[in-house]
Amino acid sequence: MLTAPAALMPIPGHIDPVPVARAPFVRPDGRVDLIGLSKDQLRIALADAGLDARQAKLRGKQIWHWLYNRGATAFAQMTDISKTQHPWLAERFAIGRPEVVEAQVSTDGTRKWLLRSPDGQDYEAVFIPDADRGTLCVSSQVGCTLNCRFCHTGTMRLVRNLTAGEIVGQVMLARDALGEWPSQPEGRMLTNIVMMGMGEPLYNFDNVRDALKLVMDGDGLALSKRRITLSTSGVVPMMARAGEEIGVNLAVSLHAVTKEVRDEIVPLNRKYGIEELLQACADYPGANNARRITFEYVMLRDKNDSDEDARELVRLIRHYDLPAKVNLIPFNPWPGAPYECSTPERIRAFSNIIFQSGISAPTRTPRGRDIDAACGQLKTAAEKKSRAELDRQAEAKMAALA
Repeated sequence: MLTAPAALMPIPGHIDPVPVARAPFVRPDGRVDLIGLSKDQLRIALADAGLDARQAKLRGKQIWHWLYNRGATAFAQMTDISKTQHPWLAERFAIGRPEVVEAQVSTDGTRKWLLRSPDGQDYEAVFIPDADRGTLCVSSQVGCTLNCRFCHTGTMRLVRNLTAGEIVGQVMLARDALGEWPSQPEGRMLTNIVMMGMGEPLYNFDNVRDALKLVMDGDGLALSKRRITLSTSGVVPMMARAGEEIGVNLAVSLHAVTKEVRDEIVPLNRKYGIEELLQACADYPGANNARRITFEYVMLRDKNDSDEDARELVRLIRHYDLPAKVNLIPFNPWPGAPYECSTPERIRAFSNIIFQSGISAPTRTPRGRDIDAACGQLKTAAEKKSRAELDRQAEAKMAALA
């Protein structure tokens, strides 16, 4: 019996993600890219290519070490593998890195890379150096569906999720640029990772999880889970799973304390309200005073920055008994943005109210503004739309949420 075709969902991403089996990405040259594969997946790929089980296990272990511990970009660099086998491997497998379309360096030392995938999609990564740490801001999607109104990335359409290889590839590319191979626990410039680049990580859960497991593997990139923070706009059903299966620090893009304001600036609030979100934070596995949840709060002039807003934020944190700190983020402007940044005096007053309640509330120093690398500014040059078109797109997304 014929049935009517299901209606197409006009705006992707506004349903909770469900794991769906997908065919592995095939490069135009037919080779399998090894970056992003786990140890078992790499062994299976070698066996599928024709190695017997014993050889696949041995070679898989050797190649995995060269890829993730030593940063090899060619099989010829793998000195403990027979030279006669290098051509066989190179014919069947690739060691990918994102293509760097443009690399920019800010006056404050921040680095931004515009990257391109084999299928021609652009995304960005940012490295922020500090005196005692270096933080890599990693993207999880090409574009974004959430349309947070203060965020330039939110004006982009979602093109697709990044693969686990493309996510971990950003970390490896940064290691290349910083000259930090082989992996070692001390003396690194790249000490921290934040999943705060383009996209909503919890709408690409499986790939983000698999990539971060590679990053945290002690035999490879070896970055502690305490040095990794995953940021979400509030995809409530996936938060507990993130704590259980990934176990990294959690940051929540809160940005408002009332339904009316958060509905406007973080439209996902229309689906998962503040109370539901904060209860999910209270239930987050592993959250305690040593591993506090970070609430990100962008300071928007005359929108969310009053003394009353600060007091309500304190009340909510206390009501849900949350081990929390608040990062106050001065709004970073971009062309056509509908908001202005709060004044320095207003930010200080807001911060003081929270500090006086016993909750840490530092103000984040904007970094990389001159190269559009600051928080909320990431947006690839491939996305150039008129303001009217962006407004129409925003209205369509908000209507879909409603």
